[in-house]
Amino acid sequence: MSVNIIIGDLTDNQAELAERKGMGHPDTLCDEIVEEISRELCRYYRKEFGAIMHHNVDKALLIGGRSQPSYGGGKVVEPISLIIAGRAMSEVQGKTVPVEEIAVETAKTWLQQHMSHLHLSQHIDIGARIRSGSADLVELFNRMERGEAPLANDTSFGAGFYPLTALERTILTIEQLLNDPATKKKYPFIGEDIKVMGARREAQVDFTIAIAMVDKHIADLEDYMAKVQVVKDFLVSELKLSGSTLQINTADDYKRGSIYLTVTGTSAEHGDDGQVGRGNRVNGLITPYKPMSLEAASGKNPVSHTGKIYNYLAMDLSKALVEQNYADEARVFALSQIGKPIDEPKFLHFQMKNKRVADKRIEDLAREMLREVPGYWKRIVYGEDYAME
Repeated sequence: MSVNIIIGDLTDNQAELAERKGMGHPDTLCDEIVEEISRELCRYYRKEFGAIMHHNVDKALLIGGRSQPSYGGGKVVEPISLIIAGRAMSEVQGKTVPVEEIAVETAKTWLQQHMSHLHLSQHIDIGARIRSGSADLVELFNRMERGEAPLANDTSFGAGFYPLTALERTILTIEQLLNDPATKKKYPFIGEDIKVMGARREAQVDFTIAIAMVDKHIADLEDYMAKVQVVKDFLVSELKLSGSTLQINTADDYKRGSIYLTVTGTSAEHGDDGQVGRGNRVNGLITPYKPMSLEAASGKNPVSHTGKIYNYLAMDLSKALVEQNYADEARVFALSQIGKPIDEPKFLHFQMKNKRVADKRIEDLAREMLREVPGYWKRIVYGEDYAME
C-alpha cells in the first residue's frame, strides 16, 4: 500500500488543499438558487412595501434523478426533484405575498439562464414549502424600518481570510474558465457540473477535476477520450499549468466503458443529491487549511442574519487589512449575539502576519467598516460578487 504521509507542526507550510464546486454541482445549484430567491424576495418586498421583510429561505434539497446517457444523446428517465424550504412573511399590510410562486419561478429562471442542457419541463420538478417566520425574529428584523441597525437574529460567527494562495486562485480560475460562455461555445461537450480539487505538497501541485461531459456531443469512447485530452491541453495552455499535474475524470474506466457521461451536464440527473451549505463559502472556495464558517450563507436574509453578513464582513476586513498594507496576511473572526445590533459584534478577532501598524489603526478601520454593516444588504441584494479574484 502506497500512502503519502506528511508530518509537521502547526506552523509548517508543507502542504495545502482547497476545492471549488462549480455552477452545475448539485450543492452549488441549491446554494445559488436559494440566494437568488432571497434577492428576488428582497426586490419584491421593497417594490410593494418600501422595505425588505423578514425571510430566511436557506433550505433546499436536491434529489437526484435517473438518466440513461448515450453517445449522441440519451435521456432522463426520472426527473430531478428540487424542494425549497424556509421562512418568509407571506402577508404584509393585509396583502398576500406569493412567496412560494416567487421561489419556484425564480428557480426556473436561474436554471434557464445557467444550465444550457437542462430542460425544465423534462428534467426537473421544483416545489416550495415556505412558511411564515416566528414573531420574535420578525420583530428583531423590523428595526431597519425605523432607521436603526437591525438586531442579529442569530448567535453566529463569520470567518474570513486574505489573500488567497496561488493554489486557491488557480482553483477558482480553472472552474470559472471552464464555465465561461466563450469556453462553452468552443467546447459544447463541457457540462456545467465541474468540481476542482487542488493539492500542494512543497512545490508539487496537483489538480483533480471532475467534468460532466454532455453525451449529445460525444460520438463514441474514442471521441470522449480525445475530448477529455482537449480540455486538459486547453487548461494547461491557457493557465500555464505545465509544471503541475492535472487529471480529469479519474474514476473513468476506459476498458469497461465506464465514463462520466451525462444528458444534462450535471450529476444531479442520476443519483447525486445536493443541499444548501455543503459547497463553497462566500469567497467561492472550500478551504480546510483556512478558517471558514460552516454556516449556510445562501438564502439567509441580508439585513439581520449574521450567519450571512459576518462572513462577508470578515472577508472584507481581512482584505482591507492587506490592501491597506497593515499586514501581509490577515484572518478575521466575528461573533454576534442574538438580539444585539449587527454593527456591535460581541467580539472581532484579528490574526495577522507581519503586522505593520499600531493596534489603534486596526481598531479604527474595524469601527469604520462596522458602520457600513447595516447597509450590506444593498450590496448583497443587487448582486455584487464577493468571490475574491
